Amino acid sequence: MFCVLSDPAIYEFENVPPESEAWLHRRFKLLESRGPADGSEDWLNWVVRLPSGQLAGYVQATVSREGWAYVAYELNSQYWRQGIGKASVKAMLQELSLAYGVREFVAVLKARNFRSRALLLSLGFRDGSAEQVERHRDEQDEIVMVLA
Repeated sequence: MFCVLSDPAIYEFENVPPESEAWLHRRFKLLESRGPADGSEDWLNWVVRLPSGQLAGYVQATVSREGWAYVAYELNSQYWRQGIGKASVKAMLQELSLAYGVREFVAVLKARNFRSRALLLSLGFRDGSAEQVERHRDEQDEIVMVLA
């Protein structure tokens, strides 16, 4: 995953590539705990593999106890615009709905991130209401998209 996530194109709008394999290993160990010690939410993460078995990226969710979940994803840029991201996120949404009872999906992204916005719109996400934006947005340059 270090090679997959070291693609600088992924970070055009936010964040930075992992600084080292050791750093990424520590990050994955934390995520393997599946949530904070207080049990207030679940952290779910799946790698995205191609039929060949090659790694392409990941999808992830933070599932709240109130029936909603934050969703996120990252794919290496060589796999963009091939339907892989859409299929992966769609599979995650189905799993979250069926196995975890999630009724509302929330994605928070940089307003300039036209690729993610297009992917989310293709899956039926819409711009969040003023109340949803207030609840979920941390930074002024972010938008909130919701699928209920």
